[in-house]
Amino acid sequence: MSSIKPAFLTFFGVLLISTTIITILINAQMNIMDENGTVGTIEILDYDGQDLSSINEFKENSIKGSQYLDKETYRLLITGFVDTPLEYTYDDILNKFTPHERVVTLYCVDGWNVTILWEGILVKDLINEAISLPSTKIVIFHASDGYSTSLPLSFVNKNDIMIAYKMNGLVLPPERGFPFQLVAESKWGYKWIKWITKIELSDDLNYKGFWESRGFSNDGDLSEDFFEFGLP
Repeated sequence: MSSIKPAFLTFFGVLLISTTIITILINAQMNIMDENGTVGTIEILDYDGQDLSSINEFKENSIKGSQYLDKETYRLLITGFVDTPLEYTYDDILNKFTPHERVVTLYCVDGWNVTILWEGILVKDLINEAISLPSTKIVIFHASDGYSTSLPLSFVNKNDIMIAYKMNGLVLPPERGFPFQLVAESKWGYKWIKWITKIELSDDLNYKGFWESRGFSNDGDLSEDFFEFGLP
């Protein structure tokens, strides 16, 4: 019996150590620190049986390169044709509004596409807080690099358009638009503005953003040519 007890204790000790190591490895794999100092899960590449693209499959095509916004000083402005102009911090938005998840494919005019699980806030929830004026027709989105684009208010509301803060379960990295990217479902990629700093409500039906003022379609519908008068 004296020889069995030490052997049992040795086996139990090895088992305990092995279990502890496995637990540590799992936790290390499941929790990573992103570039904004936020702990999150590993990238999700399958959602409800649907294969997802990796974040790394995006191609860089912004007008001034990646923007690096400070989470602590960031502010999102809701302005224009509103009853009450508002200003939100990053945490305000994440804590105040109901999050939504949706798998949506982004189609770039350059010929590539990515299918991503997006998590974010409905634009109409932000707008409703500011109370849009009855004459509002257009929602104009502005970015930190000077980029802008617009969508009809009716389209934004009817289609539950989001500004996303996560993709595939991870907080947006700077090159993908941190803190917020527009998920302009059923629109060409140039409507998917990144690094959003201001949402402006307007009655200007003729407003044209960065690429729209350079000949791209103001509608940006995937069912139509992205160039205003057909392909150049």
